[in-house]
Amino acid sequence: MNIDSLDGWQRTHLSTELSEKDVDVHVILMGWVLRRRDHGGVIFVDLRDRRGLIQLVFNPEYSPQSHAAAHWLRAEWVIAVHGVVRARPEESLNLDLPTGAIEVFVDELKILNRSEAPPFPLDEDEAPTDSVRYRYRYLDLRREKGARQGLYMRHRFLSTVREFLNSEDFIDIETPFLTVSTPEGARDYLVPSRVSPGSFYALPQSPQLFKQILMVAGFERYYQIVRCFRDEDLRADRQPEFTQIDLETSFLEESRIIDLIERMMALVFKRLLEMELPIPFPRLTYDEAMLRFGIDKPDIRFGMELADVSEIVRGSGFGVFREALENGGIVKALKIERGERLSRKDLDDLRDFAAVYGGKGVAYTRIRDGGEWQSPIAKFMSPDEHAGIAAAVGAVPGDVILFGADSPVVVNNVLGNLRNSLAAKLGEVPSGQFRFLWITEFPMFEYDEDEKRYKSMHHPFTSPRMEDLDRIESDPASVKARSYDLVLNGAEIGGGSIRIHRSDIQERVFAALGISSEEAREKFGFLMEALRYGAPPHGGIALGVDRIMAIITGSESIRDVIAFPKTQKATCPLTGAPGPVTQEQLKELGLRIVKK
Repeated sequence: MNIDSLDGWQRTHLSTELSEKDVDVHVILMGWVLRRRDHGGVIFVDLRDRRGLIQLVFNPEYSPQSHAAAHWLRAEWVIAVHGVVRARPEESLNLDLPTGAIEVFVDELKILNRSEAPPFPLDEDEAPTDSVRYRYRYLDLRREKGARQGLYMRHRFLSTVREFLNSEDFIDIETPFLTVSTPEGARDYLVPSRVSPGSFYALPQSPQLFKQILMVAGFERYYQIVRCFRDEDLRADRQPEFTQIDLETSFLEESRIIDLIERMMALVFKRLLEMELPIPFPRLTYDEAMLRFGIDKPDIRFGMELADVSEIVRGSGFGVFREALENGGIVKALKIERGERLSRKDLDDLRDFAAVYGGKGVAYTRIRDGGEWQSPIAKFMSPDEHAGIAAAVGAVPGDVILFGADSPVVVNNVLGNLRNSLAAKLGEVPSGQFRFLWITEFPMFEYDEDEKRYKSMHHPFTSPRMEDLDRIESDPASVKARSYDLVLNGAEIGGGSIRIHRSDIQERVFAALGISSEEAREKFGFLMEALRYGAPPHGGIALGVDRIMAIITGSESIRDVIAFPKTQKATCPLTGAPGPVTQEQLKELGLRIVKK
């Protein structure tokens, strides 16, 4: 079978541009054969293009030549056809298909390329295994039920973002990919320099320093939809390279930046999902979020809030509670309504769940009729304690109460994640809802027990509250940052802050973080110098495109909204990256491989 050329043909329509109003119109269509069906002489072909499907009819009475050629067609062959639009007979209407009321009678067929048999069927709803679909990602992306629609949605999302920011007088500026490695944050991807042997570039984890310098340069409103890189362990919501909407503004405080992002997200949801988002979004301080939910990115689509019952059980006869409180810890409770949904095995398995998050276990009790406790710990506690705890969590007969007792970090970590896990398991999370939430007033610093020093909760360029400046040296744990995170359905989708624009304050923050003046000059000298030349007050935010799109499209993993994602081992199944290089390349860079 010969392979044809286009020979001057030009596509007149995409599949879904045609409808019943186009009956008797002559068209030229191009695309891939999804499936071919031979019905006793007449051959039907489902043609797929980038917009959808349309049925082609090869009728020997209408065009014997094209009908004869259609016998050769197989799945995924690339074709072009000339024909006329006809209304489908009533008995063959397909109301589930946008073009299900029409078909195209073909009078000329061009076979533009053949295809080998695909390693998996492209016309089935069920996806192949991940190893296969990512190895043949170009075929997976042809599937109507694959990641294809997510990429179209992503395009519309980013187009809307650009339109909004352009209308707000932001300017799109590109920043370097080859930059200097910084000592704070996640692990950098390093790139050896050929012309400076022994020196390395780092791929940016964020354009943070460059966008601050753009504020010093007087651009005032910058944005960029930018690729960033982090050499860290991967999860369902992480990739080694990712995309963020990065923006920075001068002369705006937190409330104005937050308002800007809320209006942008409202426009996105109206355009993409035809949904009106109520703004302003609710806000919680970090302390309130930790108190009520145990984590700093709570899902507020459901209740199940935590209650601190430390004072109620301070004199308890239950040794686990008493010991935790004596060591400066806390006791928190989580109520599960209709506790019969949790079996004894479910409750016993909570020990293993707690261990994942650093806990020793989870105590529990069932509330029986009359408020009676059914629990191994009931006999160690007084009736007043039983009543006080039930009142604190609002428990009624039939409920189960779960307890965590340990350091505040461990208790919040265990119960905060357990809240999310049980809500999903018990069907408490409503589908089709999108609940945004701002978390503000984060701690400026957090203490690293392993390194025995303070680290930045966000990054070292975040400004402390002015009223907390005097405590940076004397009591860094009490200092609050001018930072704000945007949370959607329990996932952090953005983080931002007002930045430090005074070099003297930046030097004090570096010192509190254990960054010596020599190291600060080596790693951040260009920023420190820029801050001395009239840096304006400024702040910004970065929003994770991949996470946002995964939530909007209901995808389980961000890999479903990325064209060519990496695996959890940071490898590319399509290209085989990372791969070896030649000895000549290593020699040119002054490198050699040392086997571990």
